[in-house]
Amino acid sequence: MARRNTYREDEVLETPFDYHHLLRASVYIKKYVKWMVIAFTMSAVGGIMGLFTPMFSRKALDEAIPNKDTHMLFLLVALLIGTYVVGVVFTTIRSRIMVDVSQNIIFDIRKDIFDHLQKLPFQYYDDRPHGKILIRVVNYVNSVSDMLSNGLINVVLEIINLIFIVIFMFLVDVKLSLVVMAGVPILGVFMMYIKKRQRRAWQMVSNKNSNLNAYLQENIVGAKITQIFAREEENLETFCELSDRCRGAWMKAVKYSNLVWPGIDDISVCVRAAIFIFGLVIFGAGNTSLGTIVAISSYASRFWQPIMNLGNIFNNFINNIAYLERIFETLDEPVVVCDAPDAVEMKPIKGQVTFDHVTFGYEADKTVLRDLSFTVEPGESVALVGPTGAGKSTIVNLISRFYNVNSGRVLIDGQDISKVTLHSLRSQMGIMLQDSFIFSGTIEDNIRYGKLDATLDEIVRAGKTVCADEFIRRFPDGYQTEVKERGSLLSQGQKQLISFARTLLSDPAIMVLDEATSSIDVQTEKALQQGLNAMLQGRTSFIIAHRLSTIKNCDKIMYIDEGGILECGTHEELLARKGYYYKLYTAQMEDIA
Repeated sequence: MARRNTYREDEVLETPFDYHHLLRASVYIKKYVKWMVIAFTMSAVGGIMGLFTPMFSRKALDEAIPNKDTHMLFLLVALLIGTYVVGVVFTTIRSRIMVDVSQNIIFDIRKDIFDHLQKLPFQYYDDRPHGKILIRVVNYVNSVSDMLSNGLINVVLEIINLIFIVIFMFLVDVKLSLVVMAGVPILGVFMMYIKKRQRRAWQMVSNKNSNLNAYLQENIVGAKITQIFAREEENLETFCELSDRCRGAWMKAVKYSNLVWPGIDDISVCVRAAIFIFGLVIFGAGNTSLGTIVAISSYASRFWQPIMNLGNIFNNFINNIAYLERIFETLDEPVVVCDAPDAVEMKPIKGQVTFDHVTFGYEADKTVLRDLSFTVEPGESVALVGPTGAGKSTIVNLISRFYNVNSGRVLIDGQDISKVTLHSLRSQMGIMLQDSFIFSGTIEDNIRYGKLDATLDEIVRAGKTVCADEFIRRFPDGYQTEVKERGSLLSQGQKQLISFARTLLSDPAIMVLDEATSSIDVQTEKALQQGLNAMLQGRTSFIIAHRLSTIKNCDKIMYIDEGGILECGTHEELLARKGYYYKLYTAQMEDIA
């Protein structure tokens, strides 16, 4: 049940929105300012031209129709049609421009997030469900892109439209215009009431959707385990609970959103009714012409339309502000492991590895390695053994600089790896993990991942060396076989062999094998051993293996525990000491027997 509770917990709601986030988001707008100005100009011109239509109507009602002036009437009709056509053409072109701008903004934001995610430390992914990360890259970016393009333009347009409406309205009649303006304070009080409640409601929707997406993503990936343990009913119960919470949060947020436009519309209707009451009764019958009342009523309708539009835009801003916060929250995640300002390119590695009084812990109060020092010479093979959690994988992670040491130094060929670029360091290392990740695509694509300019002959040679060529050619399409997402077409052992070929093809100077043969059967492993020996020849290698029979020929075996090296020597030397390694080895041999 504890695992289910992980997805029932909401992310902590942020402090009240800092509008500086919008200024920060302007970096994505600046590139497209030229096109946005063009779109804005076309909309503004079309909108202002449309404001003349009530004046045309007033002239028709007060002059052309009473005087039976057909020439003037046809001229006014032509002007009305002309302004309508211009408005439609300008709106169509503007829409096309803003679609392009919006999609470009989506591309830019996603590119920045993806680039940043690739630089974040392993700890970031260990601490968060992957579904919560995914929803920020896809859903949230889609939501905020329109706000950053059309939303901002529409705010300015509607404000300008509102100003011109007020000017035209006062030009027609001052008193009736003041009647219209009397509804503004009422609207202000109403919007202030809605604002805070609405934002918090949409933040809650963001949290609930994030939880649901995370749970769904994990259950899709773990569908086989669900069926193995017959967990379908329990998982469905959890999914329904999370989905119901999404629905509840959404309905609450929509309740507040749906109060905005009816509220504005009700105020608008009351104001328009007041125009006729004041115009025909209070200000005195006959003092105000029918054309003036109709024109002011038309302007009043137009006056509230941009306010309603601003209310809808405000709704959209409130709905998407929570998403914008989440996006910047992701972009603000610190890149703990990065190139130093004065980092240099790592020269071709010979393979000497030195730990100089290294202390490291994943958490501040839990030390995994304590004042660890050792040196491995170029071309030596070193096996790391010891109990689970002793720090074996930690050592190889520090060599690849997936984490920064708390104190001390890790040196390769005498050079502190914190002073070189990550790319120049990791490109010269080959790392084989227990969980061999296979990408969607062909087997050839997955092997070539280690060397993008490799020829097919080089790929096949690597496949033969690691004993993968035989099973690959049994597929109808051979190396062109599509392996689906996460290599679902392959067994775990086949995945590891392909990963071996990928690592071998990259021709690394330092090789790390972290339980790399754990999923390979004993017969295949024996055949693979010859290829492994050739692969490790002349390379510095670090091998982590629980199957101790596979590491007997290593130059050094280090027994890791209690934050350091308790024993170090060859297989024979350590057996002769009858210490930690001897007990581990004999216990394993007894289990096999």
